[in-house]
Amino acid sequence: MILRSAFITLCAFFIISCGGGTQPGDATNGTSDGKQVRIGFAMDTVKEERWQRDHDAFQARCKELGVICEITVADNKADKQANDVDNLLTKGIDVLVIAPSNAKQAASMVEKAKAQGVPVISYDRLIDSDKIDLYISHQVPVIGRRIAEYALEKVPEGNYVMVYGSSTDNNAHIMKKEQLAVLKPAIDAGKVKIVAENFIDNWDNSLALNFVENTLTQNNDNVQAIVVSNDGMAGGVVSALSKRGLEGKVLVTGQDAQLDALQRIAEGKQAMTVYKPIIELANGAVDAAIKLAKGEKLDAKPFMNDAISKEVPAILLEVVTVDKASLMDTVIKDGYAKYEDVFRNVPENERPKQQ
Repeated sequence: MILRSAFITLCAFFIISCGGGTQPGDATNGTSDGKQVRIGFAMDTVKEERWQRDHDAFQARCKELGVICEITVADNKADKQANDVDNLLTKGIDVLVIAPSNAKQAASMVEKAKAQGVPVISYDRLIDSDKIDLYISHQVPVIGRRIAEYALEKVPEGNYVMVYGSSTDNNAHIMKKEQLAVLKPAIDAGKVKIVAENFIDNWDNSLALNFVENTLTQNNDNVQAIVVSNDGMAGGVVSALSKRGLEGKVLVTGQDAQLDALQRIAEGKQAMTVYKPIIELANGAVDAAIKLAKGEKLDAKPFMNDAISKEVPAILLEVVTVDKASLMDTVIKDGYAKYEDVFRNVPENERPKQQ
C-alpha cells in the first residue's frame, strides 16, 4: 500500500507513459496504419480512491492493447489541466481524453485539440462543448434519481439537506436536477422540506463537513436525511453527524462505492452508495479512443447537455444501488471489494455469512 500511495502521488506531478502488449505494426487492437495509437488522458485528480481506480484501470487497458498512453493529473486545478492538455498535444497524441476540472474551461481545450485534428473524449464528467467526439460515463441522471429515490423511500417525511458536488462539474448539476425532480412531489405535498442546499467546491469532504455542521447548528439538529452526491463528501458529513451524536440516526447517501463508504454502510453509518464499475468505464474509454484513432464509428447515442442546450454522442453505462442488505450480492460478489475489508470494523458475530 505504501508503494501504491507513493506511485499515485508521483502521478500528480509527472506524466506517466505506458505501452506494451501488441507490437507496432499489428493491425489489431492499439495500432493504426501500422503505428501504435497514442492516447493522452488529462485527469483532474487522483486524490480519491475512485479516481485512483480510473487511473490504474485506464493504464492497464492501454498496456493490454498495446497502446501508448500519457496520463497527466491536474490536482483539481483547471489552469494546470489546460497546461497539461497543451503538453499532451505537443507530443503528437492521436486522441485526447479529458476528465475535466472545470466543464466550461475544458471547452477551450477541446477547441485546441480539434484544431489539430485530434478527437476528444469527455471522460465521466461532461464538458460544455458540442465538439467532443464522445461523452463516456455512467448513467449520471440515473445516479441522481437513485440517490433521491432511496432517501425518499427510507425517509418519506422530514427535513432534508442537499449536498451537491462542485458547481464547475456538469455531473453535479445533472444530479441536482434529477434529485430535485424526484423529491418535488413530496416537497409540494409538504412532506419533505429542504432546509439547506449547497454546491461543494472540488467535491471536498472537509467543506461538506463544515457546511453540514453549520446547517445542523442552524436547525437545532432537526435533520432527518442528508442527500450527498458522492462518498468522499459523505465521509465529511458522517464526521459532522458523529460530533453531535447523530451518526447512524440521519440517513446519508453517496456515490462511487469507495471502500471507506462501504465500511460505513456495513457499520450503519451511511445508508447507501451507487456502485459504478470503473474497469468497464476505463476499458470503454480506451476502446473508443482506439476506434476514433482508426476513424471507425462509435456505438453512441445522443445525450442532451443542458448547459449548452445541444446533444453530444454518448455511451452511458449501468449503475447499481448498494446498501447494507446488498453488499454481499454486489460489490463483494463482483470482486470489487473484499469481504474482510468491507466488514473490518463489524464484530464477527454481526457479519453476514460468506457464501
